[in-house]
Amino acid sequence: MRIDIISVLPELMESPFRTSILKRAVDKGLVEVHFHQLRDWSSNKHRQIDDEPYGGGAGMVMMIEPLDKCISELKSQREYDEVIYLTPDGVTLNQKIANSLSIKNNLIFLCGHYKGIDQRVRDLHITKEISIGDYVLTGGELAACVLADSIIRLLPGVLNDEQSALTDSFQDDLLSPPIYTRPESYKGLEVPKILLSGNSAKIEEWRHEEAVRITQEKRPDLLAE
Repeated sequence: MRIDIISVLPELMESPFRTSILKRAVDKGLVEVHFHQLRDWSSNKHRQIDDEPYGGGAGMVMMIEPLDKCISELKSQREYDEVIYLTPDGVTLNQKIANSLSIKNNLIFLCGHYKGIDQRVRDLHITKEISIGDYVLTGGELAACVLADSIIRLLPGVLNDEQSALTDSFQDDLLSPPIYTRPESYKGLEVPKILLSGNSAKIEEWRHEEAVRITQEKRPDLLAE
């Protein structure tokens, strides 16, 4: 998989890909992540990439020309499965979206900034718009890192135990059941006996029942879908 991320602050995103699971995925050659400084495509001597909105109003808007030039150049080099704009008014990221994107080959992430991008960029290039929640960040860079993490961890070979991703919360529209490890007893709190029984079928039944119970308590909306 290859992910190209377009941003005015690419340095903000470099650190997450130099540590832990994301670094492992890059080092193994399972994913390529390339950052692109949008100002490199500006035709203005000041490297300007934003301007005032037509019709007036507060804030600045990312200009169409540098964005179109950048995306068009990338698209001339390879075929992209999706050109994704990180924006508060996009569809809210969930596990199903992460799953579907994890089987793609080439993705472009466009990080919004200021008041957003010229609508014509969306009309020309954007194939999917994603939000990570109903709130506004300074820019789309952190959202791009969240989206990348949610996708890359699902790639075969990234996690030491590939079954782990399949049992994560939301994979089957359920939250995860309680989990325990050593010691069996701590300050009067005991590990449920069923988990010590060695009966795999009963353990899986218990885990499913607990997952349903917890989902009903914390996120009943998931069961209603």
